[in-house]
Amino acid sequence: MLKYLILLLYILAMIGIGIYSSRKIRTSGDYMVAGNRGNVWQITGSLLATIIGSTAILGSSDLAFSQGWAAAWLMLSAAFGLLLLVVVAPMVKRQGKYTLPQLIGDQYGKEAKIIASFVIPVAWIGVIAAQMIGGAKVMNSFFGLPYEGSVWGIGILFIFYTAVGGQVSVIKTDLVQSFIIILGVLAIACYLFLWAPVNPGEMTQLKFPFNSAFHPMDLFVLFLTYSTTFLVGPDIYTRLFCAENEKVARRSVLLTALILIPFAFLITYLGVFAAHQFPGFDFRQGSSLISVLSYILPEWGIGLLVAAILSAVMSSAATTLLTSSVIVANTIHKDLDTPVSLRQTKFIMLVLGLLSILLSLWVTSIVQSLLIALTFFSGAFILPVLAGLFGFRNNRLQSNLAMILGGMVALAGKITGIFADSKTGNLLILGAFILNGILLFPGGKWSRNVKE
Repeated sequence: MLKYLILLLYILAMIGIGIYSSRKIRTSGDYMVAGNRGNVWQITGSLLATIIGSTAILGSSDLAFSQGWAAAWLMLSAAFGLLLLVVVAPMVKRQGKYTLPQLIGDQYGKEAKIIASFVIPVAWIGVIAAQMIGGAKVMNSFFGLPYEGSVWGIGILFIFYTAVGGQVSVIKTDLVQSFIIILGVLAIACYLFLWAPVNPGEMTQLKFPFNSAFHPMDLFVLFLTYSTTFLVGPDIYTRLFCAENEKVARRSVLLTALILIPFAFLITYLGVFAAHQFPGFDFRQGSSLISVLSYILPEWGIGLLVAAILSAVMSSAATTLLTSSVIVANTIHKDLDTPVSLRQTKFIMLVLGLLSILLSLWVTSIVQSLLIALTFFSGAFILPVLAGLFGFRNNRLQSNLAMILGGMVALAGKITGIFADSKTGNLLILGAFILNGILLFPGGKWSRNVKE
C-alpha cells in the first residue's frame, strides 16, 4: 500500500505546486527564467535534477547489463562536459537572455537563429520522450499498468505541471527533487550492499574503464555526442540564464559536476548488482533495475525508489519541455516579454508534449531515444556555439551550412550505428565534427557579435 500512497501524494504535489507557482508569475521573465534570481543551491539543484533524469537512473542501470562497470561513463561524461562548462559559464550568462537560439542569433545572424530554433526543439522531442519512457517503465514495473497507458498518464501530468507553473515551479521543486533522487539511490545502494555483501568488482567480468562491450572509440564518440551537450545545451543554458549572476552560474556548474562523479558509480552499482543477482531476467517493457529491485527491497525501499525515479523524470522532462517551447515561441515573437507570447508558449508546450508522447509509444529504449536526439544536436551546434562564445566568426553561409550538414551527418551516423554497423556509424559521427570544423574555421576571423 505504501508505494500506491507515495504515487498518489506525488501526483497531488505536482499538481498543487504547478497551481501555486502560477499565482507567483507576474512577467514572462518569471515564467521562462524564474526572474533571473536563482542562487547557487537553487541552480545546482536544478542542474542535478535536470541531468539525473530517467537516463541516469534507468538508462545507466540498464546499460550495466551489457557494459558492466563501463556504464558509469554515461554520467562521468556528463560531469566532464560540465567541468569544461565551468570555463564558459560566465560568458553564457553574460551573453544570453532566455534561449540558446537567441545567443546563436547574436553570434551568426537571423538565419542561424531560425535554424537553431527548428533543429533544437525537434531534437529535444527525443530527450523529452526519454523521460516519458522512464516514467512509463516505473508505472509498468511497479504497478503493472500497461506501457501505453502509462506514457499517456505521465505525459499529461508533466505537461500540465510545466504549462501552469513555468520556470517558477521547476526551480522551486528541483532542489527538493534532486535531494530525493540522491538520497533514494544512496539508501537503496547501502541496503543492497548489506543484503548481499559481494565485492562489487567480482559481480561482473565487464570491468571499468574498458571491456569487451565498451571500447576507447565508444568513449570518444560518447564524449563527442554526449559530454559536449552539457558544454553546449539549451536546457543547461536555461539554468544558467536563471542564475542571479555569473559567479553563481560558474559555482553551480562546478558543484554539479563534482556531485555527478560519485553518483555515476553509485547508480552503475545498482545495475551491476541487478545483473549479478538475476542474469537471466526477462525485462520486456519494464526497466531491469525496477523489475529486479521490486523483488528485493522492502516496502519503504520501493517507495524511495518510486519517489527518486519519478522526481528524476518530472524535473528533467519539465525543464526540457519548457526550454523547447520557449525556443519555438521566440521564432514567432521576437519579444518574449508579452502576454501573447506567453499564451503561445503554453500552446506550443502542449503540441511538443503530444509529439513526445507519440515518440515514446514508438521508441521504448531510454538511452537510444536520448542519444539519437543528442547526436543530432551535437553535430549541428557544439562547434558553432563554442566558436561564437570565444569571439570567432565566419560568414553566414558557411556557418549555416556547418549547422545543417553537421547535424544531418551526425544523425545518419547514429542511426547507422544502431541499425547497421557501429564502426561505420562512429566514423560518420566523427566526420560530422570534422565537416563542421572545415566549414567554420578556414577563412574565418575574430570579430564582435553579429546582432540582428
